[in-house]
Amino acid sequence: MSDSRESLTAEQRAMQGATMTPEERKKMWLSISDITEAQFDALQAAQVARQARVPRPGTVAPDFELDMVTRARKPAGETVRLSALRGQPVGLVFGSYT
Repeated sequence: MSDSRESLTAEQRAMQGATMTPEERKKMWLSISDITEAQFDALQAAQVARQARVPRPGTVAPDFELDMVTRARKPAGETVRLSALRGQPVGLVFGSYT
């Protein structure tokens, strides 16, 4: 028995959360955006290069320093360095708070 998703278009499969091939993803992205194929290829190459620099799970996190904020999300005038928290549980939440 064949998978009923085989008869669906790439767009229909994407709407169902199915994995698209890189070629299908590129075709769809170019059809819904105003970037050129060369721009798309450059963006993909930059993403691949960036991904190569991302720390892998289980590796030591790079040290960094952040400005602290109050509960009201205002600058507290203090900074904290990751290495200063060594041995303590640390949760990092990344997002936009603007």
